[in-house]
Amino acid sequence: MKKMTVLISTLALALSLSATGFAADTIKLGVAGPHSGDLAPYGIPAMKAAQLVVKQVNAKGGVLGKQVELLIQDDQCKPEIATNTATKLVSDGADVVLGHICSGATKAALGIYKDAKIPVMSPSATNPALTQSGDYPNFFRTIASDDIQAKLAVEFAINQLGIEKVAVLHDKGDYGKGFADFAKKYLDQSDKIEVVLFEGVTPGAMDYSSIVQKVRRNKAQALIFGGYHPEASKLVSQMARKRVKAIFISDDGVKDDSFLKVAGDAADGAYVTGPRDLSTIPLNAAATAEFKAEYGAEPGAFFQEGYAAALALLNGIEKAGSTDYDAVTKALRSEYVETPVGKVKFDSRGDAEGVGFSMYKVENGAFTELK
Repeated sequence: MKKMTVLISTLALALSLSATGFAADTIKLGVAGPHSGDLAPYGIPAMKAAQLVVKQVNAKGGVLGKQVELLIQDDQCKPEIATNTATKLVSDGADVVLGHICSGATKAALGIYKDAKIPVMSPSATNPALTQSGDYPNFFRTIASDDIQAKLAVEFAINQLGIEKVAVLHDKGDYGKGFADFAKKYLDQSDKIEVVLFEGVTPGAMDYSSIVQKVRRNKAQALIFGGYHPEASKLVSQMARKRVKAIFISDDGVKDDSFLKVAGDAADGAYVTGPRDLSTIPLNAAATAEFKAEYGAEPGAFFQEGYAAALALLNGIEKAGSTDYDAVTKALRSEYVETPVGKVKFDSRGDAEGVGFSMYKVENGAFTELK
C-alpha cells in the first residue's frame, strides 16, 4: 500500500507538471509590468524582450544546464495590483524578477521581494530613492535615475532655450512628482529662472483647461511636466487649442510613440528626456533586428533596457553558479555583461554604471535626439 501511495503521488505530480507546462527543474524568471491599460506600451516591450532573450538562452542550453521558465504578471502600473503581482511571483517560485516598470508599482512590490530574498531589476523605474535610500539592496536598474534627467531638462531650459519663467507640473505619482521635485530643486538653485507655478494634476482627468489657464496667467515660457504620456498628450493638446505658447518639456515617461499618436501635431516642438540612442552598439542593433523579425514592428519604449535586464539577471545566475540570493547580487555588482545599453555592471546601490539620458525634440511626428 505504501508503494502504491508513493507511485500515485509521483504520477499525480508528473501529470500536474505536464498540465501546467512547467518543467520540474527550471530557472524561473519573473516579468512584471503593465501589459494592459494606458501604460501597456511601457510594459509590453520589456516583456517581449524577456521572451526573446529566454528563447535564445534556452536554444543554447539554458542557464547552469537548466531551461529558463518565464512567469509573466500584469500589474497595470498600479501599486495596489503590484503587491498582488509580487506575491504571486514569489509563491510561483521566481528566482529573479524583471520589473516592475512604473516607480510607484516598483516601490510597492519591492518589500515583498526583499523579504523573499529575490533580486529585482527594472528597465524603467527611475525614482532616485529606489536605489539611493538603501532600503532595497535587492533592487537594480538598467536606466539612470530621475535626478539625472531632471537636471538635464533644467539645464536645457536655461542654457539652450533661455527660459526665464517656468511652470512645473506633475501627476502626483512617485515617478512624476519625483521628477518634478528634482526639477524644482535645480531650478531654485539658479538665479536665471523663476518657477511661477508648481502644482499636481489629476491622472485620468478629461480636462486640464484650468491648469493650462494658470500657465498662461503666470506667463510661463515653458512647462516642465513630470509624468506619463496620457496626461502629457492632453496637456499639449489643450495648450495648442488655447494657443498657449509655453514650450513643453518632459521626461522619459512621455518618450513613447503613444504620445506622438495621441497628441498628433500638438506634440511637435515638445522636448523630452530619454535614454541615449545606443543603436551603434552591435548588440543594440541586433536586438532591434531580432524584435522586428519576430514581431514586424519597432520595439517601443524600454525594450533595450528590458533586454539588458534579462541578460544581466541570467548572467548573474550563471556567474554565481546558483540562484542563491547573496551569490547572484554579488555577481551583479562585480561581473560585467554585454547588453544593448553597453557593457554594464551595477554599483553598490544597484544603478547601472555608464548609462545616461539625452534630450529629444519632437519634429515632424518623430523623436530626434539632440547632440
